[in-house]
Formats: sequence, structure tokens, C-alpha cells
Amino acid sequence: MTAPTQPAGTRQDSTPAPTSPRPRLHLVTVPSPGPPLLDERAPVRLLVPGRRSRRLPPPPGPRPRLDQPVASEATDFGPTWSRRSELPDPQAVGRRLVTSTLEAFAGRRPVAQLKPLVSPGLFTALSERRRPRWCSEGTAPLLVSSVRVCEPVDGVAEVSAVVRRGGRAHAVAARLEGIDGRWRCTALQIG
Repeated sequence: MTAPTQPAGTRQDSTPAPTSPRPRLHLVTVPSPGPPLLDERAPVRLLVPGRRSRRLPPPPGPRPRLDQPVASEATDFGPTWSRRSELPDPQAVGRRLVTSTLEAFAGRRPVAQLKPLVSPGLFTALSERRRPRWCSEGTAPLLVSSVRVCEPVDGVAEVSAVVRRGGRAHAVAARLEGIDGRWRCTALQIG
């Protein structure tokens, strides 16, 4: 008993076997047992090699759109947002704000002098006399040693500073927003 010697895939009558097309691969999503992560909720964009993908528009920020028509002066009484090109250097303004605030906390300057520099809500919080002990106690001078600025959005600057007093370093952070052609502090954190 010998087996016939035919190549695999051919029939007895020497015609090749029909080839079936390969099945297409597809992605099967398996649900995870935990809650979905934040990045799993957004759709995934696949990139094709050699082809440029169109850029998605940036997510909307907290500021109003500047390409909308401007309201007339008779109906617009509130503050207006300013572009970065209309504003002074944020590092100098941030240094002045940090120095003025700490001098007011130390009792060397009236708190009322901070009113043009900060938002009304922040001025109310600063006027309540809740101050860190290192600001109000002691006689050593307050030295603002370094000021760093980051501008995440046009017309917004985030300022961080290192303040030294009595051999210790403390951090101060502030958010400046361009309103009516000048920087105004809307958030302040003193550590």
C-alpha cells in the first residue's frame, strides 16, 4: 500500500483547488471589569502611514471666543478680555503682585492697595485677615528670589514665585488674566 504522490491543494483531475480570500482582521473590544478610564471615553484616531491627518480644533477654554462680533458700547458695560499683545510683561506684574501681597500680609502696606491688582472675590478673601504665620510674624525681610511665568492661553498667565524669609523658602502661585488692558489676579495660593 502506497499513498499517491500528489501535491497538496490539487485534485485528482489535476485542477488546483479554489483559494478562498483571507478573512479580514477586526478588533474585538473586551469590556474591563472596572469603570472606564477617562481616555477610554474619547474615540481613538488611527493614523495612516504616509498621510497627514487633519488637526483637531483645540478644546474650548474658559475664555470667550474673540472672533464673535463685538457688542456695541451701549450694551456692553462689563470688563473685556485683552489679548497678550495688549498687556505688559507678566513677570514684572507677577513680581509686583507677590511683593505687594506679602507686604500687606506683613502689615507694611494697607490691603486696600491690592484692590486694583486682584479680582473682587479675591480681594474679599485677602481682606478677611487669614494669613500664613510666616508672612505676618517676624522681622526678617521678605525676598522674592525667583518668578516663573507660564502662559497656557492667550491673555492668561500663571505665575509661580519662591519667597525667602528667615532662611526658609516658601512657594507662591497666582493666576493672572488680562482684563481691560491690564493683568488682574484671579487666584492666589501662598504656601
